[in-house]
Amino acid sequence: MSLPTPSPHRSLWLEQVAGDAPDAPPLTGDVRADVAIVGGGYVGLWTALRIKELEPACDVIVLEQDICGGGASGRNGGFVLTWWPKLSTLAALVGDAVAVRLCQASEDAITEIGAFCKTHQIDADFRQGGWLWSATSRAQLGAWDAVVRICDRAGVHPYAVLDPREVAARSGSAVHLAGVLETRAAIVQPAALVRGLRRVALERGVRIFEHTQVRRFTRGRPVRLTADRGTVRAERLVIATNAWAASVRELWMSLAVISSDLVATAPIPEQLDRLGWHRDLSITDSQAMVDYYRVSREGRVVFGKGGWSIAFGGRIRAAFDRSAARAAEVTADLHRYYPALKTVPITHDWSGPIDRSPMGFPLFGHLGGRQHIVYGVGWSGNGVGPSVIGGRILASLALGRRDEWGSTPLINLPQGHFPPEPVRFLGAHLVRAAVVRRERAENANGRASWLVRRIAALAPAGLEDKE
Repeated sequence: MSLPTPSPHRSLWLEQVAGDAPDAPPLTGDVRADVAIVGGGYVGLWTALRIKELEPACDVIVLEQDICGGGASGRNGGFVLTWWPKLSTLAALVGDAVAVRLCQASEDAITEIGAFCKTHQIDADFRQGGWLWSATSRAQLGAWDAVVRICDRAGVHPYAVLDPREVAARSGSAVHLAGVLETRAAIVQPAALVRGLRRVALERGVRIFEHTQVRRFTRGRPVRLTADRGTVRAERLVIATNAWAASVRELWMSLAVISSDLVATAPIPEQLDRLGWHRDLSITDSQAMVDYYRVSREGRVVFGKGGWSIAFGGRIRAAFDRSAARAAEVTADLHRYYPALKTVPITHDWSGPIDRSPMGFPLFGHLGGRQHIVYGVGWSGNGVGPSVIGGRILASLALGRRDEWGSTPLINLPQGHFPPEPVRFLGAHLVRAAVVRRERAENANGRASWLVRRIAALAPAGLEDKE
């Protein structure tokens, strides 16, 4: 595994927490540990904390190529969502009853994040104001119907169908034509959350090495990990590198790396109050290249879009940190939904990579069947809340525990595969172009050609199971 040198460009969120603590030193020399975790984001840090909870004497180290939160955990939109929008996919994988239990666990994970922040005095701006799954064109109407139906059949009701007038009122825009509300969802300042996890992990004795780029690791036991200035020998290894896991040969066929691009406006709290936009609400539309947006503590609109860029062979280049062209496209969508904000300055823009799996659901397992090397990847744009569950699963797998999470049906599910390169790269661009053409036509309340619709339908599953 070879990881690129990270770019210094930072998200708004990381700018806001800059200097919160000195960087941890890079790895130097030869180090031993019971468990080595590669990746200092949500998944890696929740895993480390869970291991220390289960076995306090376990010697855990975290190796992070940048700073903790420098990857997706410090760049995302700060949506803390459940797995309910993926209930159809999950039920197909593990059955209805288990799927419902896991979705309920993902609700509990949101509550746990709020409690964790309160207990450890982490000022992550946790606000549990709900998630609005909306339609912004006629073609998107009823996108949630299949999920609502399967919820009804299972006797659970996480969604409230809103009157269209209420959808427009809550979102502050009449472009939102309909929608359903999931009340348990939350928003956070994502970088503040991951930096809080880092602090607590250090307090509990986890050793963290930042600016430590893992170049390769062996598959035998103990595992030997090689960085630029040191090595680690560990009895067990956890791979929690998000999109960067696409460089691991056993995983790359099951991961496609795509960009998610965000912009943030200047603070405009009074203008948002006039629009009526509910400050604690998170919103997505129902496009395949989903738009997602919320309001920050200081009254900025933070607006993102998934899927504009695609990595060749999982290589994450500088364009995954920032792209002026993609930021312009995101801004255009913001102005389509909120034309009254066209004169508001865009003060920040940034990008990040998403590790999309074929089913749009995370993958957990033993790398190549090796019991001492485990992975949790493929978060597909919804990792903030579910990473709590991922940490439980990976901790139990790493410790060899046959408890609830060490034996969950989520482990070693069929991964699915994307085509090999260059077919994947070329095909993905063809599909993306068709999705763009289809959605532009639908946004104008038109209809793309039959061929464009057929090609666009080949896009892999994303954040939501849409009808």
